[in-house]
Amino acid sequence: QVQLVESGGGLVQPGGSLRLSCAASGSIFRLNAMGWYRQAPGKQRELVATITSGTMTNYADSVKGRFTISRDNAKNTVYLQMNSLKPEDTAVYYCNAVGLSITLSAFQSWGQGTQVTVSS
Repeated sequence: QVQLVESGGGLVQPGGSLRLSCAASGSIFRLNAMGWYRQAPGKQRELVATITSGTMTNYADSVKGRFTISRDNAKNTVYLQMNSLKPEDTAVYYCNAVGLSITLSAFQSWGQGTQVTVSS
């Protein structure tokens, strides 16, 4: 079983910054892609950014140029640096990871979510 624990959410004013972290632990043989998704009230969960094990990145158009995803493979951790935050970035942010367990079975795991609120 693979667990993802997120941290770093909170309340920030428009134009401010936050850094989210997500650490994976458990029966991990290999982590492949990791990513961040978000869900605002009354809306569907949407992709924010993903990063492969080879550090190729992909971003939603709405966050390009403002958010940066990165990972530390030695720590099984993915980060999301969020700059120039806007009220429309307010959502619960979820970490996601896919990979192989120590039994060589594929897994996809989600974190519990962390609230990001952008408001003055």
